Amino acid sequence: MMDNFLKVQDVLENYKSSVYEKNVERFLSAYAPEIHIYDCWGNWESVGISPWKANVEKWFNGLRADGVSLHVDFNDLVVEENLNLAFVHSAVTFAAHDIELGEKLRQMTNRFTFGLRKVNDSWLITHEHSSLPINLETGKGFLI
Repeated sequence: MMDNFLKVQDVLENYKSSVYEKNVERFLSAYAPEIHIYDCWGNWESVGISPWKANVEKWFNGLRADGVSLHVDFNDLVVEENLNLAFVHSAVTFAAHDIELGEKLRQMTNRFTFGLRKVNDSWLITHEHSSLPINLETGKGFLI
């Protein structure tokens, strides 16, 4: 399924809603086939849509198994774009809620950078980088 993302904000809204719904195909519809991702969880690097799809399926299946819905918020969002390229960075908060009770169980915030390109009048993510601040004494990421 391919959505038409006329604005960069459409891509971000798709990210939020498809994560909440755990809809793998709709989530991936905002990514270019040649996507290059640096992730701070699991597989640190994915090149191409197939390995990224496997990571997303594992992520969404884990959420289902845990019985949680994931609410995504983009904070301190900066979007710079021209006619065919866009650069986005933000602090992204992921809040897990118990599906049955609706209560928030936990949350964390990562730093995200997205590179997007316009293809056939639709914005697609061509590069994604997520990170955590690192404690230099322990070498571990800070979970905010």
